[in-house]
Amino acid sequence: MSVIEELKNLLPADRVTANENVLAQHSSDESYHTPQEPDVVVFPESAEEVSEIMKLASKHQTPVVPYGLGTSLEGNVIPYSNGIMLDFSLMNKVLEVKADDFLVKVQPGVTRTQLEKELKKYGLFFTVDPGADATIGGMAATNASGTTSVKYGIMRDNIRDMEVVLADGTIIHTGSLAQKSSSGYHLNGLFVGSEGTLGCFTELTLKVQGIPEKSMAGRASFESVDKAVNAVISVLQAGIPVARVELVDEASMVQINTFSETDYKEVPTLFLEFHGNEAGLKQDVAFTKEILNDHDCKELAFESDTAARNKLWEARHNAAYAYLHGNPGKKQMVTDVCLPISELAGAIKDAREAVEASGLTGGIVGHVGDGNYHILLMVDVNNPADIDKANQVNERIVNYALARGGTCTGEHGVGVGKQKYQKQEHGEALQVMQKIKKALDPDHILNPGKVIDL
Repeated sequence: MSVIEELKNLLPADRVTANENVLAQHSSDESYHTPQEPDVVVFPESAEEVSEIMKLASKHQTPVVPYGLGTSLEGNVIPYSNGIMLDFSLMNKVLEVKADDFLVKVQPGVTRTQLEKELKKYGLFFTVDPGADATIGGMAATNASGTTSVKYGIMRDNIRDMEVVLADGTIIHTGSLAQKSSSGYHLNGLFVGSEGTLGCFTELTLKVQGIPEKSMAGRASFESVDKAVNAVISVLQAGIPVARVELVDEASMVQINTFSETDYKEVPTLFLEFHGNEAGLKQDVAFTKEILNDHDCKELAFESDTAARNKLWEARHNAAYAYLHGNPGKKQMVTDVCLPISELAGAIKDAREAVEASGLTGGIVGHVGDGNYHILLMVDVNNPADIDKANQVNERIVNYALARGGTCTGEHGVGVGKQKYQKQEHGEALQVMQKIKKALDPDHILNPGKVIDL
């Protein structure tokens, strides 16, 4: 009996499908990487079902790829070895809100906005904000971060425990509900960011925060990227607890104004946000204004009104869509390197030179508070010359970052796009990672070909 036949015996017929449209929907993510269809898509509803599916996959030596919403950007979920696509969209319940412990327990298919809506009832919020309405399981798989990581940390910092189904069907927990522990190895840190190559997440316990009493957002314009980045360094050195600080370059401000119908200055711009109480915010904002002006800020505007703040951040989050809208028929290659903050200004300057030399349309945006920046490159995926130019830009900025103690990916993950840089970045430590992969997935059936090249 084939694995698909056995899956149909295991699950109801409507949760095991090889329908052409469903297979096509699960053949790609939001990247430029070549699509590939799985053999079958299954929709589990519990950890026990995932365990039984993994036992069948192990028996038949069939690849399994966990899938959330397909918002990844490095081909992370494209099933290049075909096999079983494990779609977690039916495992989308917020299981428990432990408000007194500032914890929430969710299934992997819960989306970021779904969780936000539920937590709001308790005066709480989950801090990791990657921009896209990704699933929590997918965000954990790539160790996502985003605009708020400068204050609250990345996905790995905000997961207390996970339920994980291993390649042989074993169900384990990686942590506990305690705030700290010196017991055992740090399995949370191992599985978060593993992109489905070590196990399938079926439940996650997350740290949450109280909604701030007051928030204030600001926009600061500079004549150069250097001055903007140096201003951020000074703000952080001063110990000001900024919640978000984003850089948008001149080219991207042009796209944003067109798409969002704003009239912001079309120069390198910082988008900032502060969280706290009213008295504390006044002090933080006043001190920040002094520092920004010391770095020749050309225009400074702060907003405490909710609608105005939302408009500001909507414009920032829509930067990628602004480029897509302004370049019909093209797709986006989004780079993702991270460096020590002291190296960031030089890196962005070199990145802009790389984009100009390529002849491609592209802008630079970044979570400059933690040294992470992206180039939004527009490419014609049917034009090999475009892909080659984009890859050359990516190669240049990755090499620049690695040479200065940085990483090839700050938040998008490795997938297939960044796999070739793993030896260069990790050296002999890559062999340790390969041994871990072989120990947990000896038959290499969990998302094969991603992250670690065996």
